[in-house]
Amino acid sequence: MAELDVEPVEEIEDVEVSVPSGVDAPEYVLYGGKGGVGKTTMAAATALASARDGTRTLVVSTDPAHSLSDTLETPIPGEPTQIRDDIPLFAAEIDPDEAMDEGMFGGENPLGGLEGMFGGAGGAGDGGPAGEEAEDGLGDLLSGGSMPGADEAAAMRQLLQYLDDDRFDRVVIDTAPTGHTLRLLELPELMDSMVGRLMQFRQRMQGMVEGMKGMFGGETPEPGADLDELRERIEHLRAVLRDPTKTDFRVVMVPEEMSVVESKRLLSRLAEFEIPVSTVVVNRVMEDFADVAGGDPEDFVSPDVENCEFCKRRWQVQQGALSRSQELFRGHDVKRVPLFADEVRGERMLELVAACLD
Repeated sequence: MAELDVEPVEEIEDVEVSVPSGVDAPEYVLYGGKGGVGKTTMAAATALASARDGTRTLVVSTDPAHSLSDTLETPIPGEPTQIRDDIPLFAAEIDPDEAMDEGMFGGENPLGGLEGMFGGAGGAGDGGPAGEEAEDGLGDLLSGGSMPGADEAAAMRQLLQYLDDDRFDRVVIDTAPTGHTLRLLELPELMDSMVGRLMQFRQRMQGMVEGMKGMFGGETPEPGADLDELRERIEHLRAVLRDPTKTDFRVVMVPEEMSVVESKRLLSRLAEFEIPVSTVVVNRVMEDFADVAGGDPEDFVSPDVENCEFCKRRWQVQQGALSRSQELFRGHDVKRVPLFADEVRGERMLELVAACLD
């Protein structure tokens, strides 16, 4: 087997590269793609560069398998916390289990105490007066139950909270792998449908509730009194995600066939939800750093695609995948990040990645 022909280097810190200060991006930047393509790396690098010019930046991970702490080489709590003293860089890793414990809406149930009627925990189930709503598992969702996607629902609640947080000028999000992300993006449409049915049910119940007030000798809360507020929150999140002046969903891929297929599928689904995608990041490309972002190639370990048989074959695989990706790239700003010999973690390596994304 041919040996990898590379030049060892003592320190990568000697790389002469223009480290970006600031980021040309809207208020919200989301990185998505197949699991393991480097979304966390891109999010951390973007957030670091964003905070360097004084922009108060929050980087959030919603991936159940967190690696943001490892990438930034510092513990990341579950709530937004400033992790650097010299720049306004904040970070949080959302724990889906803890978020689910708090319920979909953080304690207040928009059913106004009528969750049992919708088949929730301890509710009437399929035999309850909500009928079809119970069959859909609506009560389980609203009461923080375990219907499919509940972890994404809880993460979305916290995400919406951070999007509205005046403490931050920019929010960078490392999303869960593609399947989880798509379910999260589907949730506003699903919830909108559910809320619509609930509001119809509330109207049918209104007369009965009015009659109950006298029976209890006082005022009875209107069922579902918070549903209007819930609808507004859902519509607000949808509007933010669809506004290209506020949100850029960046698709991350690697130059391999399966990643290309997954990225095409993700772009298609995002288009269905009218989520703007202006940038496609191709990670781990077997190119010289100088060809991607400038700098002194003598200080960077690059694959020898001329003399190393292994490197040559891998480069051919990558070229084939990139060639088949031309349609995917059309209309998008394509950023390339080279394959690094060193593990991408810590400030210096993230600065190099940020230079490629600049």
